Amino acid sequence: MTSTRNQGERIDPREPMPADGANADETPPAGPAVQPSEKGESGSGGYILDPPEPAIEPESEATSVGAALVVTLKEIVQVVLPAVALAAFIHLFLAQATIVRGQSMQPNLRPNERLIMEKLSYYFQTPTYDEIVVLDLPESRALMIKRVVGLPGDTIELDDGLVYVNGAVVENPIILNDEPTSTDQDSYTAFGPVILDRDSYYVLGDNRENSNDSRVFGPVHRDDIKGRIWVRYWPLTRLTVYR
Repeated sequence: MTSTRNQGERIDPREPMPADGANADETPPAGPAVQPSEKGESGSGGYILDPPEPAIEPESEATSVGAALVVTLKEIVQVVLPAVALAAFIHLFLAQATIVRGQSMQPNLRPNERLIMEKLSYYFQTPTYDEIVVLDLPESRALMIKRVVGLPGDTIELDDGLVYVNGAVVENPIILNDEPTSTDQDSYTAFGPVILDRDSYYVLGDNRENSNDSRVFGPVHRDDIKGRIWVRYWPLTRLTVYR
């Protein structure tokens, strides 16, 4: 039986046969993008697929506000709270600003002058003569400023308008700026003689004609003395450091 195929035409066994119903001249459909790899699994050249790019979600407004709030809270904890704690520590244990009320310390201290009360030294020593101290008495609604004239163990006596400590007259304190003061002491009341108890102090106002002091409420206890006047800082024209 004679073949209709040209006898001189031979079929190359390496030539792939077209699939049934497929046109060999057609271009294969495009597939996913590939890129050459340096080595395939077998060590020869190969191809790998491009990894998909991750989706980036826009930052929400709520997240941004929350992050800012966290930063603000951190600043408060790290900066504001330590500052408040330090101020409270100084106020309670070291120093405190106060203001002169009334006329009992005139003319040395005038109404509305600003002072700094120092507390630290009284943790290591006791009040002494002529110091200007700040009192916090249970019967008084406001702090009081007076001068120490009698210490524990002293004998105090008021007679004929004069104050005696251990038998010696206590003169009015030195008047600043050469300002005059009243020398009339008829308003003194008789007192004593009494010996001050342990931890008891006798205090007077510099303006003895107009002062509510130990002549009225008696000796004060050490616990009622909160500190001593250290600096008068206002007005600046009367700036004074008390030693």
